[in-house]
Amino acid sequence: MKTALITGITGQDGSYLAELLLSKGYEVHGIIRRASTFNTGRIDHIYTDLHDAETKLFLHYGDLSDSEQINNIMYNLKPDEVYHLGAQSHVRVSFDTPEYTGNVTGLGTARILEAVRRSNNNVRFYQASSSELFGSSAPPQSETTPFQPRSPYACAKLYAYWMTRNYRDGYNIFASNGILFNHESPRRGGTFVTRKITRAIARIRAKKEEFLYLGNLEARRDWGFSPEYVEAMWRILQQDRADDFVMGTGTSYSVQDFLDESFAYAGLKVEEHVKIDPRYFRPTEVESLIADPTKAKKELNWAPKITFTDLVRIMVDADMRAAGLEPIGEGDAILAEKFPNRWWRGD
Repeated sequence: MKTALITGITGQDGSYLAELLLSKGYEVHGIIRRASTFNTGRIDHIYTDLHDAETKLFLHYGDLSDSEQINNIMYNLKPDEVYHLGAQSHVRVSFDTPEYTGNVTGLGTARILEAVRRSNNNVRFYQASSSELFGSSAPPQSETTPFQPRSPYACAKLYAYWMTRNYRDGYNIFASNGILFNHESPRRGGTFVTRKITRAIARIRAKKEEFLYLGNLEARRDWGFSPEYVEAMWRILQQDRADDFVMGTGTSYSVQDFLDESFAYAGLKVEEHVKIDPRYFRPTEVESLIADPTKAKKELNWAPKITFTDLVRIMVDADMRAAGLEPIGEGDAILAEKFPNRWWRGD
């Protein structure tokens, strides 16, 4: 039985990845921060699913700012695979907390890599890199596109990207970067724009609020579906050699497009409920990100099934259900058609 360690296991990607690995027979360990309140909502259902079976999911307290904790966990577990997803991952917030973002998102990766080096050189390491690395570089962006980061978050991720490559080259560690473009789901954090929109739609339909406040509607992103992207992470670590891969759909839509598609699907009018708030603009904006996933399609045999309109319907339906409303239903039908034997639950 393989053993995997996931940082950021309570996040969107971490929770889906845990389910994927469990479905493949892994023993899964996750690092969570000790806090005054539990933040395990995205993985609580896994314990319910495993109640009558042998539990193969284990959580450990740790913090990416504490190298001693990280070293102890790595030394004691000696996992076969490490998926480093933990970070301060909100781009807008990184402008308000640049030092913290650099410490956790950047130096946190160095601490994990050093723990890997000290404990077990045979471990396979995955670094969650980001399309934000490309910043103002002209799209489409591939593995050879120059990096031009435009936020403290992107700068921290750039440090983490190059540390991963340096540990690969310097210490012969199997260390790979997955440069993932935006990927969403019903588990996306509520402060990210896609989930902010779909949650607001449900609350408006439930008559719990009237307006949605947003910032730049012109930014264009390559949006995919998180469960498909965590499968790509796993495939990256199953290769014969470590390498770096861009993951995305190859299509681009603006925030305005996502807004229009979501509201139209829910039968609402954007002009009646959406207001622009300057507080949500970034000091420096990334205008357009579009993946060129040619390498991933060829070498990983990976291609996403969920389209932009599929994603909108899946997320709106899920948030309407969460708000106690009857979902429109197209999102559920899409999942049933494209993932008839899906390995994740709880959405």
